[in-house]
Amino acid sequence: MKEKKLWSGRFTKNVSDLVEQFTESISFDSRLALYDVKASIAHTKMLERSNIISKSDAARILSGLKKIDQLIQNNKLPLKKEHEDIHMNIESLLTKMIGESAKKLHTARSRNDQVLVDVVLYLKDIVSIMNREIRALQKVIIIKAEKNKDIMIPGYTHMKQAQVVLVSHYLMAYFNMFQRDKERFEQLSRSLDILPLGTGALAGVNYDTDRNLLAKLLGFSQVSENSMDTVSNRDFMIEFISHCSILSMHFSRMAEDLIIFNTDEFEIITIDDSFTTGSSIMPNKKNPDVLELIRGKTGLIYGDLVSLLTLLKGLPLTYNRDLQEDKKIIFRTIDTILPILQIAPALLKNIKFNTHAINKKMRSGFLLATDLADHLVKSGTPFREAHCIVGKIIGHCVEKKLSLFDLDLKDFQQFSNKFDHHVLALLDYKHSIQSKRSYGSTSFKSVKNQIKKAKRLIQ
Repeated sequence: MKEKKLWSGRFTKNVSDLVEQFTESISFDSRLALYDVKASIAHTKMLERSNIISKSDAARILSGLKKIDQLIQNNKLPLKKEHEDIHMNIESLLTKMIGESAKKLHTARSRNDQVLVDVVLYLKDIVSIMNREIRALQKVIIIKAEKNKDIMIPGYTHMKQAQVVLVSHYLMAYFNMFQRDKERFEQLSRSLDILPLGTGALAGVNYDTDRNLLAKLLGFSQVSENSMDTVSNRDFMIEFISHCSILSMHFSRMAEDLIIFNTDEFEIITIDDSFTTGSSIMPNKKNPDVLELIRGKTGLIYGDLVSLLTLLKGLPLTYNRDLQEDKKIIFRTIDTILPILQIAPALLKNIKFNTHAINKKMRSGFLLATDLADHLVKSGTPFREAHCIVGKIIGHCVEKKLSLFDLDLKDFQQFSNKFDHHVLALLDYKHSIQSKRSYGSTSFKSVKNQIKKAKRLIQ
């Protein structure tokens, strides 16, 4: 005989097996178990201190909840699909453990606000983990930047060589991207610092509860203001997946750069064998599969964001069962982004910059063209005119199959008499790097300051 549902009072028939299978959420919301117990412990203490339940009932409930907490810690919590979700599973188990007192636990709360506090507590921990992982990645970037501080590489626009930059400057660009990600998650932590528990199903509860006490017990700085808004609010989930989408986009861009730099055509980097894979048919292949998977998984997270927005876009106030699906989406995002955060620092550590190939690659381009134009400007030539003159020099080199390093002073003076003997000193990549004066530039001094500031940020 089927066990009766905790909510079965007004029903005359058992729930169909098909409905039970279709509506259960214990298969995915079981990961909220610890948070459900934590919130229930706080709720019990609040009920007792507000004289809503007796001290003896509260003591029995708290004793049972602590035993359930131990079962969860030891991965021994029995779960049944017929109990629908993690909340009902815990309450049913508690009833078996301590008897009638357990039936008083759900006083002055609903599953609507109960699930919200569980998810918010869970996300608080996840965001804290993510910020630690981002910080670990930033530390690796700083170490990598310092280790390769003097290496120069071509900087690209439109995937064409543009100007010479330091490897350390390139790496610090990603440090700054991830710093913005960290700041977004820190801001989300403030959004998660609002207690939803105690609002009931939608209208509040008919008891003189102390939500401020609940907030204190659970580590929230404030309580929500409107019960209807509270139980229907999923903005914090949208923010979380949105921030994960931006974070994964930054990972994907970095992955794309490194995939390109790793190609036989570029050879700017070599990825350690331990972070690459082979081909089932081609013995020569060494593939950057980790980077490609990072790039691919980004699309999954974008899909999660659209899924959640679509789930919410037409829902009337307040709670609707559609919202059960929000946890599947957010759990999927977490299960996608955390492995990326964990593998990226290790992969980055195992990348080597190939100075010989880089130097060969740089000499084949015209990375110093802008420096030549700026030299003319400093000699009194208007920038647009200087741009045109250097453009003609480049055209000449392309036609004659020459590099800028093949030209002498007379060659330059054929295009402008403003060129003097100083022009030959410009044909040096280090000189180009040192010439950058603006704040945040790729000069050795500027990048050193960027790294110094970055170290302060991650402390």
